[in-house]
Amino acid sequence: MNETRVQGLAFKVGELSAASGVTVRTLHYYEEIGLLVPKRTEAGHRIYSAEDVERLSQICVLRRMGLPLSAVADSIANSGTNLRSVLEHYLVDLERGLQTASALKGSLEHFMSTSDFSGTSNTNQLLKLLEEMTMAETNIERRISVLVYSDLEAAYDFLTRVFQLGPGKLFRDDTGRVVHAELQAGDGVVWLHPELPRAKLASPRNLGGCSSTMAVMVEDVDAHFRAASEAGAKIEHPPVDEPYGYREYSAWDSEDQLWSFMKPLN
Repeated sequence: MNETRVQGLAFKVGELSAASGVTVRTLHYYEEIGLLVPKRTEAGHRIYSAEDVERLSQICVLRRMGLPLSAVADSIANSGTNLRSVLEHYLVDLERGLQTASALKGSLEHFMSTSDFSGTSNTNQLLKLLEEMTMAETNIERRISVLVYSDLEAAYDFLTRVFQLGPGKLFRDDTGRVVHAELQAGDGVVWLHPELPRAKLASPRNLGGCSSTMAVMVEDVDAHFRAASEAGAKIEHPPVDEPYGYREYSAWDSEDQLWSFMKPLN
């Protein structure tokens, strides 16, 4: 009997742990408290179905949202198996968190650049700043980078496949042509916009040059460089330690837009 494939069930506990990043110990505990209970083979091995994988996804998302395990169980019980609803709520929380983190980063950087960190006045100023940040509202909610391409679908494919940007939404017209595309770049969003002559929006390739570049922070500059090179990126320069405190490399995309991938030097 093939114990890894029983009545359409898919994963042993070790396989699910490796695929999901959730430890075997945690999966055992979820079973112990009745949160995620797998089937058992005749030999007693745990087997997780596709439905179990979806339930585990719900559990992980709700835990990331800060819910205790008791609240996770209640939430799943109340929403049934509506994974989409859970993910939609998580997406809203992520957006709110990104906005808050971005505002916090900017305010703290300003404080650090203007403070000499001496005396209690700076401490009081910082406490006042933090209090204001938690209470103040701003009309500026989010920043979006917009890049212009003549072939949005090809650009989208290149940027996700070669530069490893996170995939987002594609919008097509009645003929099936992509007229708008969205990508994720860490805490930022990149929109791809078609050429628009009346607004003087043109692809760098057709313009004969680009008036701006895109800079993206990555965890490992050299690893990203190797992956992009192997995927066919046209490299402007390999990774170097710049005098302004970053290790970075630059490469051109499918329509000659220049990108830099970097990380602060320690």
